[in-house]
Amino acid sequence: MDFLHGQETLSTIDWILRAIIAFFFLLAIAKLLGQRSLSQLRLLDFAITLVIGNIIAHPLSDEKLGLTGSIITTLVLVVLYLGGVFIVLKFPSLRRLINNSPITVVQNGEILYNGLKKSRISIDVLLEELREEKVEDVKKVALATWEPDGKISVFLHPQYEPITPSSLHIETKPFNFPRTIIKEGKINFNELKELHKDEGWVVSKLENLYQTGVKNVLLATLDNKDNLKVFLYK
Repeated sequence: MDFLHGQETLSTIDWILRAIIAFFFLLAIAKLLGQRSLSQLRLLDFAITLVIGNIIAHPLSDEKLGLTGSIITTLVLVVLYLGGVFIVLKFPSLRRLINNSPITVVQNGEILYNGLKKSRISIDVLLEELREEKVEDVKKVALATWEPDGKISVFLHPQYEPITPSSLHIETKPFNFPRTIIKEGKINFNELKELHKDEGWVVSKLENLYQTGVKNVLLATLDNKDNLKVFLYK
């Protein structure tokens, strides 16, 4: 295990072992940090991600730096990060020290220049974000806020909201989510069991409706009403 410590030179095998350990160590750290830090980079998440990346990267490019110290430092930072997350959840009054508040950038169809300056975004960025939300006219926006994770939340004036069955008082059927029963030529037996079906039923359906076998199916879904949708390899 000498390759974990600083050396004058490292062999090719030592470099490979360092990379493998660092890779799986970072995977474990990402799992420990949780999905929030991966999907929403808030201030605390950004800081921990940036620091950990730098700590692990250096021993992978400099043989004189040991990997053990980087791993220990990273573990300490993770403990501090999890402690910070706990404090934010436990003591709402301290959230402002770590998390920024949303900033209003559009209100009642008017762009708030002070909000743009506070958010440090330009008019072009604002318009780009609105286009991504399928909003082509700022005047249609009742409220738009720049969130701490760098995303924009947009609320349209009621007259511009899409028409839904509930707004027309139309009764709809309950939501029926299709389950994936075949993926890349392999049957998902757990999903089949949930739908009270077996392999024989699937094979029979594929032969009768599509004249094919399971191995030729890229994706197949089935809902609670036995609606089978099949996508074959093309």
